[in-house]
Parts: sequence; C-alpha cells; structure tokens
Amino acid sequence: MKKFVQLLPALLLLFISSYAQKKTTQPNIIFILSDDHAYQAISAYGSKLIQTPNIDRIARGGALFRNALVGNSICGPSRATLLTGKYSHLNGYTLNEKKFDISQELFPRILQQHNYQTAWIGKWHLGSLPQGFDYWNILPGQGQYYNPDFIKIGGDTSRASGYVTNLITEFSINWLQQRDTSKPFFMVVGEKATHREWLPDLQDLGAYDNVDFPLPANFKDDYKGRIAAQNQDMTIANTMRLKEDLKVHADYEKSGIYNRFNPEQKKAFMDYYEGKVSKEFDAKKLSGDALVKWKYQRYLKDYLATARSLDRNIGRLLDYLDQSGLSKNTVVIYASDQGFYLGEHGWFDKRFIYEESLRTPFVIRYPGVVQPGTTIPQLMVNIDWAPAILDIAGVPAPAEMQGASFLPLLKGDTKNWRKAAYYHYYEFPQPHHVYPHFGIRTEKYTLVRFYDQTNTWELYDLKKDPQEMHNLYGQAAYKQVTATLKQQLRQLIQEYKDGEALKIMDQQ
Repeated sequence: MKKFVQLLPALLLLFISSYAQKKTTQPNIIFILSDDHAYQAISAYGSKLIQTPNIDRIARGGALFRNALVGNSICGPSRATLLTGKYSHLNGYTLNEKKFDISQELFPRILQQHNYQTAWIGKWHLGSLPQGFDYWNILPGQGQYYNPDFIKIGGDTSRASGYVTNLITEFSINWLQQRDTSKPFFMVVGEKATHREWLPDLQDLGAYDNVDFPLPANFKDDYKGRIAAQNQDMTIANTMRLKEDLKVHADYEKSGIYNRFNPEQKKAFMDYYEGKVSKEFDAKKLSGDALVKWKYQRYLKDYLATARSLDRNIGRLLDYLDQSGLSKNTVVIYASDQGFYLGEHGWFDKRFIYEESLRTPFVIRYPGVVQPGTTIPQLMVNIDWAPAILDIAGVPAPAEMQGASFLPLLKGDTKNWRKAAYYHYYEFPQPHHVYPHFGIRTEKYTLVRFYDQTNTWELYDLKKDPQEMHNLYGQAAYKQVTATLKQQLRQLIQEYKDGEALKIMDQQ
C-alpha cells in the first residue's frame, strides 16, 4: 500500500500527460457539404465541363473515393444520415421539408463530449434548429443565393448582404478565428450551391458563354423497358422552366428571389439575362429539339457558373488554413449531399438509384495519414461518414450507427469491407414523380425494386452498360445473377432493419 501511495503522483502525472497528448493530437475536422454538386462537374473526377482546382487540391493532397454512394438521394435525408450514421427509415427523416428529430444520438454531440468544439455554418435544411453544436449560423430552409437570411445560435434571424457562398466562407473563417484555440474543432460548412435555381455570383455571369457543351450520349433516352423512368417528371425538355430556372424574361419586380437584390445586383442580372440571354432567345424563335438543346446549354452555363464560385470559396478556406498553420493538423472533407443529373437520360435533379444521383463526390485530405493522390474504388455509403469522423477523432461510434468507419480504407486496409450497398428512396409523387424504390448496388450490378404505383424490377450490368440503358431483369442469361442479388438484397434489408422493404419483398 505504501508503494502504491508513493507511485500515485507518478501515475497521476502519466495520466495527465496522456490526456494532454490526446488533446493535442486530436485533429481538427472540416466537412464541406455542398448541395446537388455532381461528380461530373469536378475535374478531379475527370470532368471535361469545368475545372475545379480547389476541390482537386483536396483530392491531390489526400484521397478520392470513386464509389461514394448515398442511401437516399435527396437533400434533407442525406444531412440526417450524416448526423446519425443511420438510414432514413431509422433516423426518421425519409422526406424533405419535415421536422428532423434532433433529440436522437448525433455524432457532433458525441464529439462535444470528447473535447471537441463544434460548429455548423450555412445550409442546414432539417426543419428544426441544430443541437450538438457550440456555434451555428444557418440558412432558413433552402436559403437564398443573394442577401440571404441567417438564423444565429439563440434563434435570432438577420439578413446578410452579399452572395451566399461568399458569406458562408466569411462566417466560417470568422468562427475559426474566434474559436477556443485550446480545443480541437469540428465544423460543417453547409453550402447552398449548386441547388436549383442556379444563380451565379455576379463575377461569374457569362463565365461559360463561349463554351458549347456536348450532349450526354443518352440525352435522348427513350426509357424503353423502364416504367419508372417513363413516368418521372424531371426532364430538361418538359420540366425545366424558362422563366424561373433559365431566367428568360424573369420577373424582377414580383419574384421573391429578385426582390432581395440591391440595385447593383438587379442591374447586373437584368443586363445579362434580359439584355443578352433573353434577347438572344427571342431572336432564335426555337422549338422542338433545338429548344431542348438550347435549354440544356443554358442549364449547364448557369449550373457550372454557380459551381465556379463554390470551388473558388473552397480555395479561400484552404488558403486560410495554410496561412494560419491549421492545415498541418486539420482533416478537410469535401462532399455533396448526393449526385445530380447534368443531362444524362435527358434529366436534371437526382432521386433515382441510377449512377449519377447515387454516386456523390467525396474527397478527403488527412495530413500524415492519407497518402497524397490516393484513389479508393471500394463502395462507401453516407452512413459511413459519421463513424469515420468519430474514428478520426479517436472516439468509438455508438452501436446504433449502421455505418462503418472508412478510416481503414484510407490506411490501405480493405479486409472485410462491404461488397454491396443498400438504397431506399421515398418521396412521391411530388416534386418529380419518381416512384419509391429500394435496391442493391454491387461492384458490377444494380438491382432495384420500384413500388407504390408500380411493381417492377430493374437490373443493370454496370460493366457492360454503365449508362444503365438496358433493363436486364427477366432475361434468362441473368436468372442466376438476379437470384443471387435478391438474396443479397434481402440480407441487407434485414441487416439494416428496413421493415417496409422487407414486407414488400415478402409479398413478391
């Protein structure tokens, strides 16, 4: 006993030293989460449409995930999955514009309990105010591109002057400068860009006017053999609006969007969209295929001009990290809440299990851990994001989280990693009439079951048909593949406790 008492000061010193070391070695983490940003619009993913030097900068300095997937391709539910590490049916947020149950276990709250200072700045879009954050300053709902309102911690709402992407960067850097520097931090930078209606920053108006973008190979898809695709309402031809989306003769006096503009902003928009775009449109007197192709070109010009500001502001944030010395111990993640269609199948928007909306960009820079220029081909799902962030922070994930940390993948350990990913989409009929569906995506195949207004299956061989044009379900040559995939799908449904999907499977 006497020896133990003598050793006690030394043991106490060792404990304090160990705790202090943990405090200093816990990395800072910044998660930049954009909205509707397609991997096809990122040059690190091979895009020929646009150069994104700053997103590429993160990828070059770390890892790029080739097959980062989402479990429900829609805005709010993706954020709920980020926060909980659970699929929509378990976190309770299956549809947009509902109220997220903020009282459930959220990983930022766990980080707070383990010495982290936490913040969320920008788009939140979950119908309830944040919890688990020491600081937040969020956009109400979808937010506005120009002179947006922000709700600050405490609930006060005020209007900020400027362009939303610039403002979110400014507020994020301000918080980094004012934070408690004795603690590591976790911060979400929630971008509004590149969400519809794609309003570029003034300096980016017309940035791509001299570019004639090539039509995707399946732009004129006839949806043969795919009932759900035949009945959707998200085509550039029929759904994209000339006035609201493409700003042809926009209503600058009555529209709530433009009523927020100051005189300089309104003049710049009117000079460009009325004086140039609308004038050219009127002169062309377009119809039929020519009109659809013109709409596609205008869509991409505005979408990519909006993405241009997004990438530029990511550069501002990365520059600040470098100049302040924070980049040495800060993990930087860039991802979108899901993928997006840039004319593939003739579409915009997301929702379907098909590749362009299922796959999301995901790049991560982790100094000293991730080898620069790493490419990861394994299937990773957004239920994995929360467990991975906790793992990076040295904190165990709660058992109720359904994802797995991808930190081993970053270190080159691919043993026991998933070979298949699960997906379930719900929102129907509005706004785009995409039938609810669930399915499985493997390295080679996608099998999907549509339900509600239709009861149909689809099967795609991604190696032979990467554009998913040919539904192989029911073909004799794929009978065994289909049976195996259905068995795997059932196993995933049971593993992830999706009672609704299991009931539908049992009725088959």
